[in-house]
Amino acid sequence: MKATGTLHPSPFTLHSLTVRRLGLVAYEPTCRAMREFTAARTPETPDELWLLQHPPVYTVGVAGRAEHLPRSDNGIPVVRTDRGGQITYHGPGQLVVYTLLDLQRLGIGVRAFVRTLESAVIDLVAQHGIAAHGRTDAPGVYVGPAKIAALGLRIRHGRCYHGVALNAAMDLTPFAAIDPCGYPQLEVTSLQVLGVEAPLDALGNGLIESLQQNLGGPAV
Repeated sequence: MKATGTLHPSPFTLHSLTVRRLGLVAYEPTCRAMREFTAARTPETPDELWLLQHPPVYTVGVAGRAEHLPRSDNGIPVVRTDRGGQITYHGPGQLVVYTLLDLQRLGIGVRAFVRTLESAVIDLVAQHGIAAHGRTDAPGVYVGPAKIAALGLRIRHGRCYHGVALNAAMDLTPFAAIDPCGYPQLEVTSLQVLGVEAPLDALGNGLIESLQQNLGGPAV
């Protein structure tokens, strides 16, 4: 079904926004860098978006439970992390945007910010003719019953990090070993499975542009 994107007016204004394109980077040092950036920032620190991919890794959020972890050893490391939520999988071909934003300065609550992230993904996939939606009971973006993007955030003193992961053109097999986001038998999909063959670089740039539009400010 052909879909059209809708840009959602932002209730806040960014002071400035820096975009960093990091390529394929290991999960744990990247997570450590986010924590250090957030701990060191001041009221004047510009907000940042980090666009990247990770080598294969399962990450388990603070609410993670043992029953959702891999049911067999497939050689993919499992890393405990400080974002919200349960377990998910990251791998090459998944576009991750970490959102290092001062939500307090922006004047936006966590729930509204989650909706903003979802809207950015929904708008992007609509540009490729795919109708997607969010769910009030389970954060993320879905195409029919299948999840195409996962969200996870950490908020410290009104400042957030972690962000959103969009399945673009990745091997989805590792999801079968877990209960994605804590939901047994949850279907997952990707833009590639849905027939989108755009280059990853173009999709990544499109995701950043959609986030900028939904966040109400240009990159610097």
